[in-house]
Amino acid sequence: MRTDTNEATGLSRRRFAGIGAGVLAGGLAGCTGNAADPGDGGGGSDGEGADAGEYTVVASFFTFYDFADTLAEGTVLNVENLVPTGLHGHGWEPDPSIQRRITDADALVHVGPDFQPWVDRAIDTLEAETTETALINARAGVELLDLADSLTEDEAVEDAKDPHFWLDPQRAKVAVENIADGLAALAPDDEATIRENADAIDAELDALDEEWTAVFDAAERDVAFLAAHNAFAYVSERYGATIEPLVVNLAASNDVRPADMQRAQDTIAANDIRHIGAAVFEPIRPARQLLEQTDVEAYFPVTPYAGTAESWVERGWGYFEIARQVNLPTFRILLGLDDPEDVTFADYGRNFEP
Repeated sequence: MRTDTNEATGLSRRRFAGIGAGVLAGGLAGCTGNAADPGDGGGGSDGEGADAGEYTVVASFFTFYDFADTLAEGTVLNVENLVPTGLHGHGWEPDPSIQRRITDADALVHVGPDFQPWVDRAIDTLEAETTETALINARAGVELLDLADSLTEDEAVEDAKDPHFWLDPQRAKVAVENIADGLAALAPDDEATIRENADAIDAELDALDEEWTAVFDAAERDVAFLAAHNAFAYVSERYGATIEPLVVNLAASNDVRPADMQRAQDTIAANDIRHIGAAVFEPIRPARQLLEQTDVEAYFPVTPYAGTAESWVERGWGYFEIARQVNLPTFRILLGLDDPEDVTFADYGRNFEP
């Protein structure tokens, strides 16, 4: 019986993408790892191009792909992102080829049960396979927040818990440790390198935590509003902030209830809000509707790191670059610290204009 632990077994199906060493030089180079090439399978899911002494690890969610890819730098591990560029990692439904990639891989990095139904099904399918794919649960041992009273348990994990823990840099460090443990078990000869990479990621998460703290400590406004699903509760809890989502559900959805739109309009009016965040990989129509029907003047990009854009891939952006180039600049605007006229985004800027 396959168990959902961070133990990994060395197998013969292995590929390598020529990952460079020296991850600690230059402060981890922003911890992008191989984010510039988030993984179309390297030699392909049929194993063509495989080499002895090399391992393939697949990841079901962008954030943990990025962490795993950075942990694997300088080792015999090749990490691939299963979710295509431009798609949200929570609600995606893959075709059957993804099951084959998981079965053919040496390990699967996932976000724990109940969060991605397709991953739960894939793990169930692995139980019937004769090959072994080690399971690395990035969520193992993370202290999760309870659901807000207004939410249902439909999108929850672990008996009514909020799954979006990785938005808190300190909780994200637990995931890094979990993934490092799994990768070290898979490639024990590279454990020292993996642990060094983990230390560097932890240091970068501490630095990011300090940057978020400074923004919220200096905030000029009490409330930030996001035309997005309810993914930022961990940011609210970590930094003592009030972040109001348009959609109270925990998963991105095309459905915005009239009651939610009315609540948004009331919140915007009561707090004299002129600028809101809008989720990059979610339907943009509600943000545009608020732009037309309220005193909101503009919306700016936010993301819970659930996916990556083509332009971000081209720049090699991972979790840390997205935090610093997308989320932090937007929250500085929403909290009244920066004049939006003085803020330049690489793309997905004001009202998502180039």
